Parts: sequence; structure tokens; C-alpha cells
Amino acid sequence: MTNHTPHQQKIIQRYYKNADRIAEQRLAELVSDLYLAEGKKKDRLWEQAAAALEKVGLPQSRIDHVLESRDPAVLAGVVKELLRVS
Repeated sequence: MTNHTPHQQKIIQRYYKNADRIAEQRLAELVSDLYLAEGKKKDRLWEQAAAALEKVGLPQSRIDHVLESRDPAVLAGVVKELLRVS
């Protein structure tokens, strides 16, 4: 981090300190997007949801269950559960 100003270093530190909350927020946004999406866009959003679920540390078996269902309501339930825990 030698190439960053002290101000930039603080911003970077705060980002990584709150990375789990950022990932949870992204999952919540993906739920909304999945309800509205169609076709190939929906497939891309499910891929993004899988990556976000991995980032928050959800067990692989649970991720597989959510992806197999391809139901935004199931993903919304997981997000609700994650938000209650944090």
C-alpha cells in the first residue's frame, strides 16, 4: 500500500472491513434483479449470486441447493437469514 495516500489507505481498509456487509447487500440486490430478469440475463445473475454466496461463506451444499432451485424466493430466504445473523 505504499502507492496510496493515507486517505486512500483508510478507504481501502474500510472496504475490506465491511466486505461481508457489501456482499450481503449485493445478494439482496440480486434477489430483486432475479425477480425481474428473463433469459440469458437471469443465467448471469444466478452466476453472480453463486459467487456472492461463496464470498459470504455459505457452505457449498447450501449454495448448490439454492442454485438447483433457481427460485429467487429461496435466495431471498438465505439473504434474510444472513442479515439476521450479522
